[in-house]
Amino acid sequence: MLIAACLLLIVAAATFLRFVDLALNPGGLYMDEAFEGLGAQRILHEPSYRPIFIADGGGREALFAYLVAGVFRFAGETTLALRATAAGIGVVAVVAIWMLARRFGVVPGLIASAWAAGSLWLICVSRDGMRNTLVPLFTALALASVLAWHDRPGRTTAILAGAIASAATLYTYQPLKLISLLLVLWLVWLRRVNQPAYASMRASLVPFAAAFVIVAIPMIAAAASDPVSYFGRAAGVAFGPEAVTDLVGHVLRTLGMFAVTGDPNPRHDVAGLPLLSWPLFVVAAFGVRRLLRNSRDPAHALVLWSLPVFLLPPLIATEGGAPHFLRALGLAAPLAVTIGLGVNELRDEVQERWGSGWARVLLLMAAAGMVILAAGSARAYLERSVADRYDAFRFDLVAMAEAARPEDTVIVDGYTATVIRFLDAEHLPEIVAPQTPIAPSWGRVFALSRDDLRAALGSDAAQRAVPVARDPAGKPTVWVVAP
Repeated sequence: MLIAACLLLIVAAATFLRFVDLALNPGGLYMDEAFEGLGAQRILHEPSYRPIFIADGGGREALFAYLVAGVFRFAGETTLALRATAAGIGVVAVVAIWMLARRFGVVPGLIASAWAAGSLWLICVSRDGMRNTLVPLFTALALASVLAWHDRPGRTTAILAGAIASAATLYTYQPLKLISLLLVLWLVWLRRVNQPAYASMRASLVPFAAAFVIVAIPMIAAAASDPVSYFGRAAGVAFGPEAVTDLVGHVLRTLGMFAVTGDPNPRHDVAGLPLLSWPLFVVAAFGVRRLLRNSRDPAHALVLWSLPVFLLPPLIATEGGAPHFLRALGLAAPLAVTIGLGVNELRDEVQERWGSGWARVLLLMAAAGMVILAAGSARAYLERSVADRYDAFRFDLVAMAEAARPEDTVIVDGYTATVIRFLDAEHLPEIVAPQTPIAPSWGRVFALSRDDLRAALGSDAAQRAVPVARDPAGKPTVWVVAP
């Protein structure tokens, strides 16, 4: 009962941290979120539109858009419904991480899920309406299902593990394509190091592989039909000539994300805080020590192998800022387990040196630390100002969408237009690209700068423009010219 009560409190905390004030914070709407919303709208309203992979917006797996479409059907096609879908997935991920870490004991299970519930990193991800939020959930489910197959080898567990691993690999987000690499490395290691364990699983390798391939077939077909869209994004963010000059800095910043530096993108992080505080970094180090000491155990080995494998995406993808917390999301579930094992390792160390009384004190301190982490994350996220979020979450585009009517014209490029298209789907204004001359009309013309209005309407019209939205510093961000 005590364990169930603790888990219930953890899930309640995770739910609160992901849903509180979600209608206003983070606010605005970023273009990548709008792409997910547009995809969900098409799935909902176009019976013939049933994509496996969506080519626009840089290319993305369609699973999240289907989940959003389901929520839209009952909650309405709003930014809040979009982000609530991600938040709900984030809460389920905390439960999935408990299921994975519970394999190593009650204490690792509770600590791992508590860390996931209160981690600022995962709170940020869960409150943005993007498919990245699927990664911690599916990583935990894939690892847990593979360990269940190992613990109870047979056709049923093998099929379940193969299906879940395939779904995680191909239908979530780019970094999880490495799950297939992780499983191959682990099975090869298992064959060399633990022949009895491998022999018990070998009889069900064919059902595992068959389930993996069957689930993968639709995505394989989608990739084969449009390889440029499917592989283009991954190729575009990997090492390029421009990255070589700062390769050492990129690697150091990425490795430093665990305790020294944070993601410079305000959508991925708050105030550039690292993934872990120094005390948590020390706990995780003890967890790695425990993984290494038990590295001949298949379950410990799987978690240990996953840490370097899922560190590869933020290391090899150099586009954007570094460290890049979204590309590191594959680490979330195994890192949670590592932190849970670190507390176990510290407890055993304390008990051996000073007795069981001090070991219980350490567990109480660990529990208090998780509460402090959650409180600190809540404060950091919820108390940051609109000024810190305004540009990152494109408050200006939301203001433009709210002001524009069907008879109006908005001047935005194709990428930023996604916000207008999603928010104004039922009363869409005319959208024209910047630098496009516009004939005089009876509607108003909106733009993000007077220069865009000058190019479209001429200098006289641009001079008559007035601002309809300003950033927190008072600088105009949206201009309008009346007919």
